[in-house]
Amino acid sequence: MSQLRIFSYLPNPRIWKATIAARLCGITIDLRGAPPGELQDWLWDFDAHPLSDSERQEPALQRTGRTGFKSRLYKTPAFLEAHPFGTVPAAFSPDGRVGIFESNSIMRAVARLGVNTYPLYGSDAYSAARIDSFLDVSLVFARDSQIYLLSLRDTVTAEIHARTRDAFSTYIAGIDQALAPARSFLVGDDITLADICFVAELSLFANEKPRSKALAAQGLTPILHDGLEAEYPRAMAHYAKLRAHPAFAPDVGPYLQKIASAVAKAA
Repeated sequence: MSQLRIFSYLPNPRIWKATIAARLCGITIDLRGAPPGELQDWLWDFDAHPLSDSERQEPALQRTGRTGFKSRLYKTPAFLEAHPFGTVPAAFSPDGRVGIFESNSIMRAVARLGVNTYPLYGSDAYSAARIDSFLDVSLVFARDSQIYLLSLRDTVTAEIHARTRDAFSTYIAGIDQALAPARSFLVGDDITLADICFVAELSLFANEKPRSKALAAQGLTPILHDGLEAEYPRAMAHYAKLRAHPAFAPDVGPYLQKIASAVAKAA
């Protein structure tokens, strides 16, 4: 029996925060979902599943899509009771009664469930609070990166690009400094939620890479440029090391390969 159920669009690097944590601390996750374009044809619920014809015609289930989902969506009252903001990823306790939303919080839930196997949330209150500091900072970058990546599907503006570039620089510079002079991990002496979150957010941001033509059309340059390894050597080396780790590689490897294929195709 799974200890946590998650419903989301797939693939989703922010879900990796939970799946990577689960591999490290031995937690079983029931992951359900489909590509973003198909979630309009799913019933959003603890028992999420492709819509039946009768469910599609039920007015009480019909909702208006918002950020990232512009079409009509179908959500049960129970889903909205558990998830008042109505977003994905959406996690549930095994009985479906408790909803957990936002990827960092879902990751924290996994860490708490597996605390006796692997201390992903630190060894004491102080290290846990320091981990939370990294997770909170990531939210600032994540907000700007989401707006930016969505805008690349249409027409990115110089204002959005500049704001995201500044957010990225602040985030990656802080990660680089936290690893100075030669630390192996962001907090303590082993992998924590701070490291997992960093890898997930940077991997998601890699979706900028196939959009270089869209940027060039607006007279803009990629934020993920070729000089990052020289500019932020510790942060980028940390990312390279972790993405090859057995707990990370099953998620990160195929995703980055897909992006690399998209880059080659765009070129």
